[in-house]
Amino acid sequence: MKNSERIFALANPIWEKCFEHPFVKGIADGTLNIERFRFYMVQDHLYLMQYAKLFALGLIKSQKEKDIRLFASLISDTLDTENAVHREYLKTLGITREMIDQTKTALVTESYTNYMLSVGFSQGVAEISAAVLACSWSYKIIGDWCLANSKNKNKFFSPWIDEYTSESYNHSNDVIIDFIDKLTEKYTEEQMLNIENIVTNCSRYELQFWDMAWNMEY
Repeated sequence: MKNSERIFALANPIWEKCFEHPFVKGIADGTLNIERFRFYMVQDHLYLMQYAKLFALGLIKSQKEKDIRLFASLISDTLDTENAVHREYLKTLGITREMIDQTKTALVTESYTNYMLSVGFSQGVAEISAAVLACSWSYKIIGDWCLANSKNKNKFFSPWIDEYTSESYNHSNDVIIDFIDKLTEKYTEEQMLNIENIVTNCSRYELQFWDMAWNMEY
């Protein structure tokens, strides 16, 4: 069994809980309240800016040129590709750059990103990759579920679903998975338990993020 398969077996039950979350179900069937989605988009934008910093820490700590280039590409994917969908939604929702700058970072957003960055500053490249994996892989899983259950009921959320089911997003996620398998190939059981703990913690934060967005809770 690959280490990524071991990680998946542990984290997937947490990710699948998202299928029953009213926020995720609302995206899939088109019934999600726009104000809740607006709150989510702003907080997710704030999250992504910190997420990109985590990739930057991976870049700084990498020794091989190919790994440096990998993290550079992931930063670009986050800021230019994934965030492009956010920018279009923010524009549609009438949210300006100034409004984002004045928005308070929700406690869950801040706690989650601070946890990831603490891993990034204190641990190695494999652990950094593990910290981003819960978000990357769970969104692929959730995107696939939303697409399968969308039934074309509401076109407003289609760009969001399209982004996380796209070939480019799936490729980026697969790159992270393969990278972790390579980095942890010779890891001890103790080291793997630490990797699993990081992914589990971040997966729990992902679930809390949906709760925070549904409740519009700062």
